[in-house]
Amino acid sequence: MPYIRYQVADKIATITLDRPEAANAQNPELLDELDAAWTRAADDDDVVVIVLRGEGKHFLAGHDLKGGGGLPEKITLESIIKVEARRYLEYSLRWRNTPKPSIAAVQGRCIAGGLMLCWPCDLIVAAEDALFSDPVVAMGIGGVEYHGHTWELGPRVAKEILFTGRPLTADEAHKIGMVNRVVPRAELDASTRELAEQIARMPPFGLRQAKRAVNQTLDVQGFYAAIQSVFDVLQTGHGNALSVSGYPILTRLEEMKAQLK
Repeated sequence: MPYIRYQVADKIATITLDRPEAANAQNPELLDELDAAWTRAADDDDVVVIVLRGEGKHFLAGHDLKGGGGLPEKITLESIIKVEARRYLEYSLRWRNTPKPSIAAVQGRCIAGGLMLCWPCDLIVAAEDALFSDPVVAMGIGGVEYHGHTWELGPRVAKEILFTGRPLTADEAHKIGMVNRVVPRAELDASTRELAEQIARMPPFGLRQAKRAVNQTLDVQGFYAAIQSVFDVLQTGHGNALSVSGYPILTRLEEMKAQLK
């Protein structure tokens, strides 16, 4: 897998986003490889805990719609929904519901689509330099396809982050409960590993049931139905953008990526 590294040691599967030259921006191939890695870890009886990390300066710089295959020659709302329902919504929900504890280790920028990778994880360890943002309202879109915003941030912070596009710092994310731990950048991998090892010593069935209890409670409160509903709301942004000549979302994405270099 050219974009993903996968390792298992001491009951811990480590999935590494390995596209640092593009700030790990997610193209269709990276997402397909990532989903395959999650499935592999879920099916491996020797794996108790899953760790997701990104190689390089940034965890993930969002979508890279120009960066790979799987896109139609002509972009239509139907083609967008077909791609995003599978690679964004379905994948994120599947990772969230994987019956094993998962930890995201986040450094640098975690932009838009990056949230759809760390939010499905059960725990998040952030480096002090981590910045979480969803600036896509500037493109006429109401947020990323996996709307964890309201659940992860609370309604008022979610609105502020979406309305302004400003990034949330690691300390801010920790104060509101989105992030479990904030550590120095140099200690990110070691601290995440230490936490994973602590969890891996627990009985796997107990971990599975504890995760199910929490996720099921959120679903009873409306999480799953809300995620599905807001996905449809978000698509109106794509429909509006398609009515503008040149589909400017692609241009704006490239401008955002250039700012990270």
